[in-house]
Amino acid sequence: MKHMSMMMPAAAAMLLATGMALAAEPSAARVTVTRVGAQPSTAGPEKNFTGIVRVDSRFQAEAPGRVGGGVVTFEPAARTAWHSHPLGQTLIVTAGVGWVGQWGQPVEEMRPGDIVWIPPGVKHWHGASRSMGMSHVAIAEALDGKSTDWMEKVTDAQYQR
Repeated sequence: MKHMSMMMPAAAAMLLATGMALAAEPSAARVTVTRVGAQPSTAGPEKNFTGIVRVDSRFQAEAPGRVGGGVVTFEPAARTAWHSHPLGQTLIVTAGVGWVGQWGQPVEEMRPGDIVWIPPGVKHWHGASRSMGMSHVAIAEALDGKSTDWMEKVTDAQYQR
């Protein structure tokens, strides 16, 4: 036991020296800050959305990263079409009141601060409630360059259930 306790300071000193050497080496990777307003807002494409939808602050990781997303704002009654994600999706609600629907399941309400996880391959939609807009951060990873599989639009009957 005494022999091991004598080795600990030497091992710690070696790790510290190695860490200091690594910290002193220059790194080609740089932290990137994209300023708010640096990217123009874009309208959610009509083929994938119903109603007025705006997308801001899009981001896409550089390889080997594969996560991407953006801030999506839905006016009242606006919503996505049915879709799924090969590696799932996370929504973080930031404002308003929204709904998320999964094929064959009851619609769930979403409010600011709620975090919604949609598992891989699950057919779903999300958007604002009938009377109030909603914004969320949407995050999804790409598999072989694809993060979303778009399907048919959500009907008014499906939306209103």
